[in-house]
Amino acid sequence: MATRTVRIGSSHGLHARPAKLFAQAAKDSGVPVTIAKGDGKPVNAASILGVIALGIEQGDEVTLTAEGDGGDGVLDTLEQLLVTDHDAA
Repeated sequence: MATRTVRIGSSHGLHARPAKLFAQAAKDSGVPVTIAKGDGKPVNAASILGVIALGIEQGDEVTLTAEGDGGDGVLDTLEQLLVTDHDAA
């Protein structure tokens, strides 16, 4: 199991568009991935509704966990999506 803590870069947090990009990438990875905000309960990272429900804002730290082969590579990709400001012009 691979785990990583990431600080959110999007200036408006993980709202609909960046959450969709993140959830789709998690789903496409083929590896079970969860995301948790702070000490909160982890949710399925491939669920856009679950991700949005976490209410993640810019600067928040989230913990990603991937199970299975290739977990570190999947987390590398997902981390890049989370640290990028998708709201920049």
